[in-house]
Amino acid sequence: MKYIIACLLLGAFSQGAWALDAADQQRLNDIQQSWAHIQYEVPEGQRTAAFEKLAAQASRFTQERQSVAEAWIWSGIVTSSWAGAQGGLGALGKVKEAKADLEKALAIDPKALQGSAYTSLGALYDRVPGWPIGFGDSDKAGEFLELALRMNPNGIDSLYFWGDHLYRQKRYVEARAALQKALLAAPRPGRETADAGRRKEIEALLVDVNKKLG
Repeated sequence: MKYIIACLLLGAFSQGAWALDAADQQRLNDIQQSWAHIQYEVPEGQRTAAFEKLAAQASRFTQERQSVAEAWIWSGIVTSSWAGAQGGLGALGKVKEAKADLEKALAIDPKALQGSAYTSLGALYDRVPGWPIGFGDSDKAGEFLELALRMNPNGIDSLYFWGDHLYRQKRYVEARAALQKALLAAPRPGRETADAGRRKEIEALLVDVNKKLG
């Protein structure tokens, strides 16, 4: 399960949440930056405890600002990352909680953070085991990821997860094109750690794609 959601690291979706007030935006920024630090800089053995603490912080945000879609998106992201760090079948409960948070965000505002809830849900459906263990479904993953790409066609995350989906579907030529485009995504101010970590993931996946293509 660690790899299943380790890349859900949707730690980096949009450059800003224009609908938020200043206090909410700062709160969101703090969660985003903490997520990137834990995912890409904290030693693997320490991530579970760090994500657990951050998940509590993200959950408070949703409870205090229940109408803020961005809060629910990041609660879902953090919870799924916590599950990925924990690993094992015991993490499936957290994955389901993350799914519920992301669905709540979509119900409030599907356009929040440039469609990041669609990206996150698509990544979950791609990586979680299918029935009877989990809710994984590659067809649903593709539908969500295509929606995310329409909303954010040049985003590093939307392109990365779309490229990863294509790779899983053995559509290697298309996957390479998506991943190469992802590497050209504009940097996001304040998201330097997340961008750097994501680029390393893209480059690693490109190595695998190119091996398949010979």
